[in-house]
Amino acid sequence: MVVRTVNSIPLFRSTSPPSLTAFRRYHQIRFPLCKPIMLLNLNYHHNNIIRLKTRRYSVPSFVDSVIQEFEALRRRRIRASNKSVLKSNKELLDDKLRKQVVLQKGLLLEFKKDSERLLLAVAQKPDGRRNWIVSDQNGATSSIKPQQITYIVPGVDNFNTTEIADFNQRAQNNLDPTLLEFAWLELLEGNKSVTVEELAEMIFGSAEPIECYCAHLLLSRDEIYFTKLDSKGSFSVYGPRPIVQVEEIKRRVLAKEASDKELEEFAQLLKSAKAMPPRGKPSKCSWKAEDKIWQKIESLEAFAIDACKDDAQKNTAGAILKSMGLSKTASSAVNLLTDIGYFPVHVNLDLLKFNIRTSYPDHILSAAEIILQESHDPDKDNRIDLTHLKVYAIDVDEADELDDALSATKLQDGRIKVWIHVADPASFVKPGSAIDREALHRGTSVFLPTATYPMFPEKLAMEGMSLKQGTICRAVTVSVVLHSDGSIAEYSVNNSIIKPTYMLTYESASELLNLNLEEELELRILAEAARLRLQWRRGQGAIETGSLEPRIKVENPDDPEPSIRLYVEDQTDPAMRLVSEMMILCGEAIATFGSANKIPLPYRGQPQTKIDTSAYDHLPEGPVRSSAIVKLMRAAEMDYRKAIRHGILGIPGYVQFTSPIRRYMDLLAHYQVKAFIKGDALPFTSGQMEGMAASVNMNARIAKKLFSSSLRYWILEYLKRQPKQRKFRALILKFLKDRNASLLLLEVGFQASAWVSIGSHVGDEVEVRVEEAHPRDDIISLKEVVQVT
Repeated sequence: MVVRTVNSIPLFRSTSPPSLTAFRRYHQIRFPLCKPIMLLNLNYHHNNIIRLKTRRYSVPSFVDSVIQEFEALRRRRIRASNKSVLKSNKELLDDKLRKQVVLQKGLLLEFKKDSERLLLAVAQKPDGRRNWIVSDQNGATSSIKPQQITYIVPGVDNFNTTEIADFNQRAQNNLDPTLLEFAWLELLEGNKSVTVEELAEMIFGSAEPIECYCAHLLLSRDEIYFTKLDSKGSFSVYGPRPIVQVEEIKRRVLAKEASDKELEEFAQLLKSAKAMPPRGKPSKCSWKAEDKIWQKIESLEAFAIDACKDDAQKNTAGAILKSMGLSKTASSAVNLLTDIGYFPVHVNLDLLKFNIRTSYPDHILSAAEIILQESHDPDKDNRIDLTHLKVYAIDVDEADELDDALSATKLQDGRIKVWIHVADPASFVKPGSAIDREALHRGTSVFLPTATYPMFPEKLAMEGMSLKQGTICRAVTVSVVLHSDGSIAEYSVNNSIIKPTYMLTYESASELLNLNLEEELELRILAEAARLRLQWRRGQGAIETGSLEPRIKVENPDDPEPSIRLYVEDQTDPAMRLVSEMMILCGEAIATFGSANKIPLPYRGQPQTKIDTSAYDHLPEGPVRSSAIVKLMRAAEMDYRKAIRHGILGIPGYVQFTSPIRRYMDLLAHYQVKAFIKGDALPFTSGQMEGMAASVNMNARIAKKLFSSSLRYWILEYLKRQPKQRKFRALILKFLKDRNASLLLLEVGFQASAWVSIGSHVGDEVEVRVEEAHPRDDIISLKEVVQVT
């Protein structure tokens, strides 16, 4: 089919009718309606004489006739295309390929400059045996290889490089991809292939250089109608795609166009949110209002925490970042989500990565509410009344769950008797219940500077299970009588009721101990018991690991500038020493009780590392010596049948028992011990406990890692906010390389490294300043403050 224009009137010459779309497009009736028109059959001669053959038609009848013939032809083609695939005629292809132009000086050609650019150029001269020197449309001269040539424009001799730009512009102005549909239909009907020059003749009625180059551009850019059948050098032969394939490609093109438009609209939405002031940005829940938007936000969030479910989600996030002019990195996604207000400035990415449960499903909350309302105590008739004892509950000041407390007295024979009272959540929940299964899945409470995510629903844990001052509380009490050397003389384990007298922080408990008040005799007895126990454990080979530990509380963590409170806990503090010794004592007593009665329990041990601690006597006692020894300790071990020695603690066996509201393995020990006391069958075998411990311990490790990373982040944020001139006291723990030393910042309880001056030794104290701190990138840089004498 040929489309030509005479006096701006489009005319058709065709062996078959054009497509319906094409006909309607080119027959924008420039002829007067209802008047006779002439369909011109044009034959051009070299002297520009036009011979005309005319037939008269009325416009309506002509249009109807052509449309009817076209529809019939289209149906025949569709039926044919469904039965056969385009077949290439090898002889015909070979014949067409033999006609390619030989490269010589003055020819106009198109070549691939790089992976992104195609340029027009004029061949100047050979460069070696195969390469050619060319002058391109930008006036640059370069040497190109034959494989870089993508097309040689035919019919051009001695082309002037100054005319390349005009030639190229004329070609670009005449490109109309819809012309390919005409040629495609005609070639598909005859199952024929076509060269660039033949296509130029078909759609432009001429194979002149400009028309040929236009045809080449159309074919090389086309992704719908034609496919390359064969090529030799820069000469190619094309064939029409089957109708079914063309329709599928068009469907995909339309889908991509719709997707691109949707992506562009989403990018505009993001840009708008970025431009808003902090207080005016869209709320997090508002991004969930529309599914398409929410899916894109989800993809960005998954990409930010490296948790994409599939390639589609990863590709979506990449496309969004590209549309925003950002690099395809996780940090770019984090920054974008922060800029639009979806993430708070201090978002905890690890909390998202580890998929920590921060809320409870409704059915668990309902079950917890029912337990609180019923307030049933299955051990009511099997509890000893210890409400007459003075009871001290000592913990950090912001503790949400209080699950242990202490009492003490001196017997008539001078020996010390202590009671370790432990909260009794096992009297509220049964093994295998919905709430128990939820606690098992969580494994532990998660404590962060910004929030606590409890193992049990908060209301049940705080109002039902937790010990409360001045309130009758259920407990499991471990009572121990000590020998004068600090070893266990006798012990018992009972269900009890207690009435806590004091709720003390470590700081207030230490203050009471220092005041040595007569009315707080029981607290002094506890401190004496702790000293005896520490002395005895040291005699059994216990290794001291006490150090400075930072503790941070962050208020309003979603604010750009939240309040940060930092405390440093000295683990050798009298109150902290008292509590830790009593917890170890309880663990030893339960291990002894379990072994004596053959109760499967989570017995914890740690092999006695063959360390001659005297080898470290030259190091200063405290953090420096502890830091050196800790590095050599072996990992803890578990046994679920019998107690095993815990060499680091210096005791024959140990079971964690004092935090059943916070740790599921402690709760598991409670289930077993309470069933034995009551005379019931034990809920779990050693094998069952071992299987449960695998997932529980994994979650506990995740919680520990999450706590450590979150604590480090907020310490860096704290240091970042400090005045640049502030000096920090730092203890040299060891040298890493040359003068680069590992330091403990004493006012922060935080370890970092810095170069220290010559003459400094392990154990020395130096002063440092914070040069820079970047919490999100986990970067801290310290510089020693050198004293000028």
